[in-house]
Amino acid sequence: MADSRGAVKRQRLASAAARVLHERGVERTTLADIAHAADVPLGNVYYYFKTKDQLVEAAIDAQARHLRETIDDLDRLPSPAERLKALVRGWVAQREVAAQYGCPTGTLASELDKRADGLDRKVAKVIGRLIDWAERQFREMGRGDARELAVALVAAYQGISLLTNTFRDPDLMAAEGRRLERWIDSLS
Repeated sequence: MADSRGAVKRQRLASAAARVLHERGVERTTLADIAHAADVPLGNVYYYFKTKDQLVEAAIDAQARHLRETIDDLDRLPSPAERLKALVRGWVAQREVAAQYGCPTGTLASELDKRADGLDRKVAKVIGRLIDWAERQFREMGRGDARELAVALVAAYQGISLLTNTFRDPDLMAAEGRRLERWIDSLS
């Protein structure tokens, strides 16, 4: 029972870290910020995570889990085009968050790229999994250029996330989402 409570608390801390790091950035986030967001005493954070970098890594793992869950849900849809368009609709549904903070994984990847501690490669793998999944969808659509299309789709999302955040305008993402859905339809 104690192990399961510990796992729940650890997961709560990781989820809070992902949220706070997204909202404040790695450099501006303290362990106290994460403890507060997770509603646990600061001393408990040190029991599960000895350093802020361990919490950053846990946040990346939380983002990877979220991506896996999203992909599992999308994979239940009957066609690759429907899966891809549902992915785009999911992005658009988060446009208010993107307007405020950008893409959770993209902003973290950009921030961690300035460091040389391996966390940059770990977050890159999360984005790589999304590209790999999108490539499979385009391949199922019979596209020989599946990899290039997958990279273009994720690049379009990352670009519009940046612009949506820069201009604090969620309508930009909504418009790009409509364009991406038309683009996916045109590739079928």
